[in-house]
Amino acid sequence: MMKLAITGCQGRMGQRIALLASRDKSFKITALIESPDRADVPAQLLGVKVSRDINAIKGADVLIDFTLPGPSIEALKACLKHNVRAVIGTTGFSEEQRSLITKASRKIAIVQSTNMSVGVNLVFGLLKQMATVLKGYDVGITETHHVHKKDAPSGTAKTMAEVVEGVTGKKITDIESLREGEVVGYHKVVFEGPVDTIEISHNAKDRDMFVAGALVAAKFLKKKDKGLFNMQQVLGLI
Repeated sequence: MMKLAITGCQGRMGQRIALLASRDKSFKITALIESPDRADVPAQLLGVKVSRDINAIKGADVLIDFTLPGPSIEALKACLKHNVRAVIGTTGFSEEQRSLITKASRKIAIVQSTNMSVGVNLVFGLLKQMATVLKGYDVGITETHHVHKKDAPSGTAKTMAEVVEGVTGKKITDIESLREGEVVGYHKVVFEGPVDTIEISHNAKDRDMFVAGALVAAKFLKKKDKGLFNMQQVLGLI
């Protein structure tokens, strides 16, 4: 049984991660952490004390973090201090912050992905194939999320662009970001050619798909001591 810590436990993702992990016999939740600045935090969640101190992760096997770049890096520092593996689903990191994650992976095992969904990671693979075959096509990306999402374009949209750019060598500048209502996440990639238009899209219906992926990633780290991994590796797609 893996001892699990969760940051942002009162957030949209944090609450779902805690609930689904509590139903999975592979995990025992040993630490729930929330920001000192957040007011609506209960004393306990699912029978586990909610702490304001990130060092409460001490003794956990793995931390799952879906927060914001600043708090996520602070959590990563605590993981290094207490030798805790990390699943990082937070997006919007700067180049400097990404460098810190890479450096940390030399000492602890980390899964970092802009999108934990199995379906989205299959789309990443399909995009690589499409970009290989459809060279010369113009590529545009549209992403839509709920109004609470801070970063734009989304991390998933950026990864989609990077996948295509890695094949074509051509920078994608056409990325449209929309923020509407409570949309979980919608991404569409359009390949526009001289004789046809080809589109591939993914519509997230429920955040639980990200939770499921994060829990799979946590289990993947059980036998890893150090290294930086992505969901393509977790799912055996590469």
